Amino acid sequence: MEKITGKSIAGLVTIGPLRIFRRKGFDVKEKKVERPETEVARFDSARNAAAARMKEFYQEAVSRVGLDNAAIFKIYQQMLTSSEFIDSVRAMIRNQSINAEAAVAQAEKNFSEVYGTDTDAYMVSHISDIREIARILLRTLCQKKALLAGDEPCILYADDLTPNETIQMDTGKILGFITKEGTPASHTAILARALGVPAIVSTGIDIDDSYDGKTAVIDGFTGTAYLEPTEGILSVMKGKRDQSIRLKELLQQLKGLPSVTKDGKKVEIAANVSSASDLAAVLKNDAEGIGLFRSEFIYMGRESLPDEEEQFNIYKLALETMAGKRVIIRTLDIGADKEVSAFHLPEEENPALGLRAIRICLKHPDIFKTQLRAILRASAYGRAAVMFPLITSVWEVWKAKEILNEVKMELDKKGIAYDHHMEVGIMIETPAAALISDKLAKEVDFFSIGTNDLSQYTLVVDRTSRILSEFFNPYHPAVMKLIRMTVENAHKEGIWAGICGELGSDLSMTETFLRMGVDEFSAAPYSILPLRKQVRSLNLSEKK
Repeated sequence: MEKITGKSIAGLVTIGPLRIFRRKGFDVKEKKVERPETEVARFDSARNAAAARMKEFYQEAVSRVGLDNAAIFKIYQQMLTSSEFIDSVRAMIRNQSINAEAAVAQAEKNFSEVYGTDTDAYMVSHISDIREIARILLRTLCQKKALLAGDEPCILYADDLTPNETIQMDTGKILGFITKEGTPASHTAILARALGVPAIVSTGIDIDDSYDGKTAVIDGFTGTAYLEPTEGILSVMKGKRDQSIRLKELLQQLKGLPSVTKDGKKVEIAANVSSASDLAAVLKNDAEGIGLFRSEFIYMGRESLPDEEEQFNIYKLALETMAGKRVIIRTLDIGADKEVSAFHLPEEENPALGLRAIRICLKHPDIFKTQLRAILRASAYGRAAVMFPLITSVWEVWKAKEILNEVKMELDKKGIAYDHHMEVGIMIETPAAALISDKLAKEVDFFSIGTNDLSQYTLVVDRTSRILSEFFNPYHPAVMKLIRMTVENAHKEGIWAGICGELGSDLSMTETFLRMGVDEFSAAPYSILPLRKQVRSLNLSEKK
């Protein structure tokens, strides 16, 4: 038996055969071609096919793991459509009269050598994307499939998995994941959470091929994996697995019960929603509302902007479905890795710090007004709230509210019904917003703390970067201090504060946040009942 440990994703136990995934290279041989332009056309045909597949993967990823985590496929699609890498491949085919496969392989090697010594986080990430684009192109040119699951359910081991690999999995055959690398924010971890299966990431262990097909166990409660477990360990793990299954069944009994601690602290546990199709999962898991309705999904994956009526119907559906429970609609949050072709946003050196989110809305008030009219009209059909993203100043809130009031006056003139008392809130996802939260709290009805971006901007670390994983610590004292400050300032002004980032689903942090005074958690639908169980098990009056 071999025992390995890593970072656990989800407190679950699974047992099954281990399948070892090795990313196979391509046996690329350089060949001379007589008609370079014909070979360029063959390359472009493969490139277009790959780009179309990335578009399909994007749509599938949105439904599986949400907009934020699906955005990488938009980047791949763009790189396959137009990039320096693509230009380089074409030039080599033409200038050297070589086959497309050899040109792709050589271009990937050249870019890696040129930028390989650059330690800038953006360039490291960009080279990683280029290598993945090269694999996608070679796989398409060689007509090979990325098969990641066999004929029977299995526990999958890999060094790490790219977004392109995870999206092609037959997820019905996946019992769990073990990865040598990766972080709790990696695509493997995100997919594991979406599927509700355990995963152990960042083990640092390269599992020998001799274990392929052998029995493996993942104990998600302790972050341990066992390969070829002894009869004794297997018996204990089977008991633990049965117990976790019973726990799942017990969680169902929490439906309809309040999310209140033993000493009477009531909190609201709501759901994050990335598409209209998520509403079924929201109801199934008994969410007490929608704490984050990511409206940008309406705008993405299309060539034209959605009109007011289309948006109105989507918001109305959500509000009617939630039957009086609060639905917080975040206004358009695009830019950086969330691209919308209809906006024709300018290229920027650092888009994460550029024209995005509320900045786009304030610079395009007509588009902003269309969305606000749709939200206000829909508010007549339920309990709606509106939330502005990426706020960094009081001025931005004033301007957004001014535009909102203009839309209200327009509706009043036309006699169109809406909720005149609709709550207005903002996301606290930058250190700037947290540090002036005392002033911002005077302007709005609530705060929602986006811990993903707050951690990222506070630590100046790309949370999705594998090479920077050791530097990304969402539990950093500075992040915790900013969260505590935000909650305290909210309460001083009599408004509530919630958490809608990944940390909101972290059961090890629930008590910490409740002791800070957090009033609401918004998490993925599958996290609702475990969160409720955790809340109901706590007694905050007990001194630590």
